[in-house]
Amino acid sequence: MIDKIKEHIAEVEQFSADSKEAVESFRVKYLGKKGLLNDFFSEFKNVANDQKKDFGQAINSLKQVVTEKVNTLKDRLENTSEAAGIYGDLTRPGEPLELGARHPISIVKNQIIEIFSRIGFNVSEGPEIEDDWHNFTALNLPEYHPARDMQDTFFIQTNPDILLRTHTSSVQVRYMENNQPPIRTISPGRVYRNEAISARSHCFFHQVEGLYIDKNVSFADLKQTLQFFTTELFGKSKIRLRPSYFPFTEPSAEVDVYWGLETEADYKMTKGTGWLEIMGCGMVDPNVLKNCGIDPEEYSGFAFGMGIDRIALLLHQISDIRLLSENDVRFLEQFRSAL
Repeated sequence: MIDKIKEHIAEVEQFSADSKEAVESFRVKYLGKKGLLNDFFSEFKNVANDQKKDFGQAINSLKQVVTEKVNTLKDRLENTSEAAGIYGDLTRPGEPLELGARHPISIVKNQIIEIFSRIGFNVSEGPEIEDDWHNFTALNLPEYHPARDMQDTFFIQTNPDILLRTHTSSVQVRYMENNQPPIRTISPGRVYRNEAISARSHCFFHQVEGLYIDKNVSFADLKQTLQFFTTELFGKSKIRLRPSYFPFTEPSAEVDVYWGLETEADYKMTKGTGWLEIMGCGMVDPNVLKNCGIDPEEYSGFAFGMGIDRIALLLHQISDIRLLSENDVRFLEQFRSAL
């Protein structure tokens, strides 16, 4: 009897089926109420006592082999049927692909880069973890200079000479150290300042800073460059420059664009004046040129810098700067139609 069970085990191991009906018939043959396994269990009482252990183990082995074979064949047939249903019908419409959206920061940054590239500016990049020389000292901000308080800084605790850059002017320093005039470059990137996070400010944000160094560069060249930029980006050609102070430029100015007072939002944004501040600028201080190995007697230049986040808030009427860094899909999906 044990030999007969072993023959069935070998037969089960060799069995194969190409339909669910054949698998079900096979299952009923062995595991059904009137199946062979029940017949073998019925014979158990007629087996000699010294063979019952081996007989019982043989029956259990047969049951296990049959169960595994049935499950394996069912899974195989179900997977084959599913694959045929999905891939077999070539007339089925394709599954729609979810397209992502550019982040508003990327949209505005690319627009700024494209505008300045049309007038000969290239793009330069540098490290976000910077040293004191490139971030402060080379930019006419020596140690203990009071103007450093304008840029409350994240320093690296283990090395007070290393910090997270507070502006991309550090990239301009590195570019001037490695390139001779004429220089015409813009430096987009993320910067960090130890500021309270609110709807209008954040501890990290994005800047684009520009630099032009050549012979006989004047303030008039700076104004004309900014005039072109504001007209192209905002569609507004009226700007004004107000005297200001930056340690690395002299003279320095704040740039305002006339936004207008056509809507209630315009009144709110411009505080009823119609003018909106968008950037700072000025002529590069001779000390900065000298620190970077450029002769200030032969060359002059101008620099400017603007916050990409601030411009993104303006162009897309975003009320809270924190939305730009929260990765809320509902917010980002609104920019699918943007460039």
